Amino acid sequence: KKNSLEDMESAHPYSTLKKELKVDDKTYHYFSLPDLKDPRVEKLPFSVRVLLESAIRNCDNFSVKTADVDKILDWKKLATEAVDIPFKPARVLLQDFTGVPCVVDLAGMRDAMVRLGGDPAKINPAVPVDLVIDHSVQVDYSRHPDAREKNEAIEFERNYERFEFLKWGQTAFDRFLIVPPGSGIVHQVNLEFLARVVFENDDKVLYPDSVVGTDSHTTMINGLGVTGWGVGGIEAESVMLGEVISMVLPEVVGFKLTGQLPKTTTATDLVLTITEMLRKRGVVDKFVEFYGPGVQSLSLADRATIANMAPEYGATMGYFPVDEQAIKYLQNTNRDKHKIAVIEQYLRAQGLFRLYDGSQPDPDFTGTVLELDLATVSGCLAGPKRPHDKVLLSNMKKDWNACLSNKVGFKGFGIPEEKLKDETKFTYEGNEYTLRHGSVVIAAITSCTNTSNPDVMLGAGLIARNAVQRGLKVQPYIKTSLSPGSGVVTKYFEKSGITEYFDKIGFNLAGYGCMTCIGNSGDLDAPVSEAITKGDLVVGAVLSGNRNFEGRVHPLTRANYLASPMLVVAYALAGTLNIDFETEPIGHDSEGKEVFLRELWPSNDEIRKIVSEALTPEMFSDVYGKISKGTDRWNKLQVPEGKQYKWKEESTYIHEPPFFKSVEKDLPKIVDIKEAYCLANLGDSITTDHISPAGNIAKNSPAGRYLIKRGVDVKDFNTYGARRGNDEVMARGTFANVRLINKMVEKPGPQTFYVPTGENKDIYDAAEAYMKDGHSLIVFGGNDYGSGSSRDWAAKGPYLQGVKAVIAQSFERIHRSNLVGMGVLPLVFQSGENADTLKLTGKEQFTIDLNGGDLKVGQKLEVKVNDGRTFTTTVKLNTEVEVAYFKNGGILQYVLRKLAAKNQ
Repeated sequence: KKNSLEDMESAHPYSTLKKELKVDDKTYHYFSLPDLKDPRVEKLPFSVRVLLESAIRNCDNFSVKTADVDKILDWKKLATEAVDIPFKPARVLLQDFTGVPCVVDLAGMRDAMVRLGGDPAKINPAVPVDLVIDHSVQVDYSRHPDAREKNEAIEFERNYERFEFLKWGQTAFDRFLIVPPGSGIVHQVNLEFLARVVFENDDKVLYPDSVVGTDSHTTMINGLGVTGWGVGGIEAESVMLGEVISMVLPEVVGFKLTGQLPKTTTATDLVLTITEMLRKRGVVDKFVEFYGPGVQSLSLADRATIANMAPEYGATMGYFPVDEQAIKYLQNTNRDKHKIAVIEQYLRAQGLFRLYDGSQPDPDFTGTVLELDLATVSGCLAGPKRPHDKVLLSNMKKDWNACLSNKVGFKGFGIPEEKLKDETKFTYEGNEYTLRHGSVVIAAITSCTNTSNPDVMLGAGLIARNAVQRGLKVQPYIKTSLSPGSGVVTKYFEKSGITEYFDKIGFNLAGYGCMTCIGNSGDLDAPVSEAITKGDLVVGAVLSGNRNFEGRVHPLTRANYLASPMLVVAYALAGTLNIDFETEPIGHDSEGKEVFLRELWPSNDEIRKIVSEALTPEMFSDVYGKISKGTDRWNKLQVPEGKQYKWKEESTYIHEPPFFKSVEKDLPKIVDIKEAYCLANLGDSITTDHISPAGNIAKNSPAGRYLIKRGVDVKDFNTYGARRGNDEVMARGTFANVRLINKMVEKPGPQTFYVPTGENKDIYDAAEAYMKDGHSLIVFGGNDYGSGSSRDWAAKGPYLQGVKAVIAQSFERIHRSNLVGMGVLPLVFQSGENADTLKLTGKEQFTIDLNGGDLKVGQKLEVKVNDGRTFTTTVKLNTEVEVAYFKNGGILQYVLRKLAAKNQ
């Protein structure tokens, strides 16, 4: 048997650390951190101790060396020196938007392996892989008793080919579990069901659960003490195939919490406060670890909400070590009793269990510790365009009116004074209504960020109940929806009697999936859309999500605010963002009396009481016990058999990927970038939504024209996210966001200036013309280039458009990694410089000497401009392994060559 316990003991560099652990009547083994007898261990942050355990257990002096273990032990000294370490995650987590291209790539790699003379079965997951289908369902129907059933039926109709392909993948690949559509949101399912917390391998060796996921909010599991973060699909595929992650030993920012939340403050208010604080501190590429007496007062669900938004505050992780609250959560979610005992005893034995009794010293952290007294947190929202732009609820009306007239930017819409009072009357279902700037047209209780938290969900339900009892209603044209991340939510709503009140104000169950949070908000009714467009109005969406970047929630909602589910209900009832809830009524009751929000708002004591009565462990076993059985629709899917996928040329959803068709056993020759044109000159905070939209496909866009040519009706276009298994659609959808601001053209939109003819073209059309003439391309960016979702197509798309390098002021962590994974070179301007300060318009041509790909970590590269100027950039290949990936043309090409060589 490979890697048997005896072999490990005789060959393992750290075999002397092997210990036994007896739990009940079973015996386990583990590599003991305390037995290192090294005083540095107990001063390491808990998150770093997990990295240390992984390095010790996986040490083979090849992919993981004893020198790597020493580096991690020396964390305090080396954390700020960008030292490279390996990490081998225990499992991989996928959602379907990013999971489909992963499986497409694996299927393409199998074909390439056969072409190279190898065994296709060598392309197989080496670690457990869980894929939750949650990104496909849309709010096509809302405010209807059958909304969920109708939406799920349409979802299957739209996505039949994708689902068929994924089901083939489940049969063709080992260690690959699929959670069918209609089950929940990936991170909530991970929290409530999939997370192991402690793993046990075939030899009964225990080790901490750890995960990388193809969704940036994989960090939600940090709230349960599981180490994990989002990676690009490209990097996730390499982990699936047994590769270690090459990462920089992280700085760990300590965040000390004290006190308790006020009685009317929610976990959403807390996470938006923390997000603002950490954005100001600057924690990109860093771990954040929460500690202090205030942590004890937070429920596990509160912690998960905070951990979920790590991408929004910029951190790799927002980590809460396992403690008594985590054990209590495992019991409350009906995990196996013996496994819970194993988890607790193992983590205690390892020094990985957090105690708040004064017996443990606090770890060392990097730099100044941040502190927050929970008692100072107030009700708030974030918006109108970024999740870290916190607005106190008490200041919301003032801030909103300032945003309207401020110049266009993250906090401004540039509405002239004479147009501030513009309004549009329209007829809806036989009645006349008026839309103004600030009218709410979407109100969505959505996203695992909040729907995993019973306190805020039942709190919203109590506001709905109180509103109905006072005779309040939501205007019928407002698109209200409820899309929880788990069927458990529905069960405790039903038990508490809340469902009927949600239904009465229009928050009918629309489905179990991400929905509005990821832009699957569906169409607004035609009279509403027409009124918005006619009046050129800045209307609003309020959602309990985690992202509100421009153009993400809905193309017509230019103002988008993140808020707790309780405030989502409040703003739906008010119908406007332009309200001060302290001084203005939310509505009038059946007798015409003014009703204020404070009259509807439940106390935390009332919420806790209803949570304790309505939520039971049996609900979790009932919901998740059925998951493996699948739904009727899923079980009726017929799929082809075989280790290699039979590609269908007629499919516009699943297409054989082009990335591996030309891969040979020998390394490709890396050629210099010569006289490249600039495809786009972009500014700060360009998100992956700008680069690779997930939303609707416009009829007149390159992707829309392609689909029409292939015989697809406009009504069947679906979304870019749903078509990520087809490179021909996705290449055309790259830089297709209607809100994209490219400095090379005058108006926002997916166009660029095509230098050879001096005309404006759609970006894809320009890229295609450049490539046809043999020209390389580059892209300019500002700060935080590639922020947002961990979207591999934001790297694959530019690669297919001929982009060889992206030169920016700074990169978001996952996107930079994805660019490297596709063989696109990330470069950064020198401090204080950007395209504007260098007076570069993007209409020049650029030459970069790449030295045959033989680049160094952090190397300086000179860029020559065709007018004789030069400027200096820094190579953002962070490790020697990334240099190797770049030389291979990408990470998957590297893995394919490696596996093919082993096969020979």
